[in-house]
Amino acid sequence: LFFFFKQKTAYEMQRGLVGSEMCIRDRWYQRRVHGIYMMKSVLILAFVISAIYADKCGGNCPSGKCPTCPCGNTRKMIDIEEICKRHNWDQKCCNCIVKHESGGNAHAIGYNARLSVEEELLQGAHEGPDGASYDAGVFQINSIHWSSCAGGHAPCDPEVNLKCAVRVYGGAGWKAWSTARGCGCRQINNLTTHLQKLSLIHI
Repeated sequence: LFFFFKQKTAYEMQRGLVGSEMCIRDRWYQRRVHGIYMMKSVLILAFVISAIYADKCGGNCPSGKCPTCPCGNTRKMIDIEEICKRHNWDQKCCNCIVKHESGGNAHAIGYNARLSVEEELLQGAHEGPDGASYDAGVFQINSIHWSSCAGGHAPCDPEVNLKCAVRVYGGAGWKAWSTARGCGCRQINNLTTHLQKLSLIHI
């Protein structure tokens, strides 16, 4: 007896290879789709977390690190140029500093993790956990000054905040604000102080 085995043609062999390649390709495609879904999930989670932090204190605490909201959960925008004109100081510096400190939000709050050594020595500081401090209002007045100019409360009212700012400015000039250097106001402050000592100008 003779048995004849039909040899597969090149076409039939190619079809078999294509089937194997499709299985490999499908597995690769599934892994890729799974990876894309995982990446989307991570991005969505990151977005949700950032949205929660951004909404801290109704947007009054941009850092999202404020344990409490001394000025509440609603924003109160004021005219920066108008409030700066309420005192006889360098208007350009005032506008620049307020813009960078609070953006004109009278309810803006900043949270500082720890007080400096100098601040810890001062009386009347409203400290948070681990010796932290707050900055509040239009001029971001630090909590070490609240007792002396705002009755011990956060100066969220623009009028009270301006009063505190004038007091702080009278003692240290623009250098009391960390944003003064970026606004180019430290040198202006030094010149003003020097002229005041010479009694050439009065503020």
